[in-house]
Amino acid sequence: MTGQQQHSQKHSQQNSHQPYPKPSEGTHRSLKNDKPVWESWKSIHPRNRLMIASSVFVFSAIGLYVSEQLEDKYPAINLAILPSVFPTMTSPLVPSYTPKDYGSFFLSGATCCTLSHGFFTPFDVIKTRIQVDSAFRGANLLSGAKQIASKEGPSTLLTGFGPTAVGYFFQGGLKFGFYEYFKRLSVLSVGSHQEAVRNRTMIYLTSAASAELVADVALAPLEATRIRLVSDKNFGAKGMVDGFLKLAREGGFKVLYAGFVPLIFKQVPYAVGQFMTNEFAHNMVNRSLSSETRKQISNNKGAELTLTLGCGLAAGVAAAVLSHPGDTLMSKISGSSDKNRSATSQLIQIAKKTGFTGLWQGLGARTWMTAGLVSSQFFMYKAIKDAIGAPPGVEIDA
Repeated sequence: MTGQQQHSQKHSQQNSHQPYPKPSEGTHRSLKNDKPVWESWKSIHPRNRLMIASSVFVFSAIGLYVSEQLEDKYPAINLAILPSVFPTMTSPLVPSYTPKDYGSFFLSGATCCTLSHGFFTPFDVIKTRIQVDSAFRGANLLSGAKQIASKEGPSTLLTGFGPTAVGYFFQGGLKFGFYEYFKRLSVLSVGSHQEAVRNRTMIYLTSAASAELVADVALAPLEATRIRLVSDKNFGAKGMVDGFLKLAREGGFKVLYAGFVPLIFKQVPYAVGQFMTNEFAHNMVNRSLSSETRKQISNNKGAELTLTLGCGLAAGVAAAVLSHPGDTLMSKISGSSDKNRSATSQLIQIAKKTGFTGLWQGLGARTWMTAGLVSSQFFMYKAIKDAIGAPPGVEIDA
């Protein structure tokens, strides 16, 4: 074979190579372990690299700006003049927080969410399979675990652990931290204790929803990576970094945030159910107890944490029920996103195809998981705050 023919054949083979074949073609291209991450990063389209880097920079800058401006824009209230500013508001209702305090809230929330979501990774794998894989229709947690372990190996139950731990570190820190921030800001804005009590439902709702919206910006790309790793056997990525970079190569922000709209439909009701139910559960318990009993509980860390755990269980059930339709849509749209259509149009089509009954598929398994998840988060959140000396949150109690 002549040199020209060899060159022509080599050129033909290069042109026939498909960099990112579709999963239906039975092949895929994945990042190899021996390929440096920097080389994988360079393989992403420059426009997408710029968008990713810019978003990280902007997100970090916003966080630093908010942290630095908290005391300037919302200065700590001098408790000595508090009665003259808010005559009917008691000082324990609106404590003064510093950026260090908000950092403690962030650290406590980040730690409790990382540990809880990381521990419940196998349950999440089973739940996601029940939602998106027809072979698991009608399965529960136990039968789903046996089916996955027997056919794919026990290690499959830990699929997505990396993006779960990292994603919920940032999501948990931002959610808990900003919930304390928005709740305090909302209480200050109503002007009195009576008004805060009268409007506490709206305060809990708006504070939880606002905090979750901020947190979802950080969570969305990693949640998309986790779901793709769990639901698509032909994805071909070998872990969080591989999966994230491969999604970025495939479509950049459009793919990484393809599930942002359904994520909001899932996470915002989840956060509202989580925080509102927890707050109301604590209020109901406090109203049912005598002042002496409440004092005894507050002086007993074990009793206080037990109460936190019980209220957290109720909050977990509410969060699971309110957010389940959005969770189902999130799993389906992230598992098979269409780069040529908007997330909203995909969401509507998937909802119609799934049907009302399909939207609640896997609710039983998820309720058990979420009840344990949320209760453990509130338990650890309080325990960590107490351990590091963080101040208590704003309390609105009649």
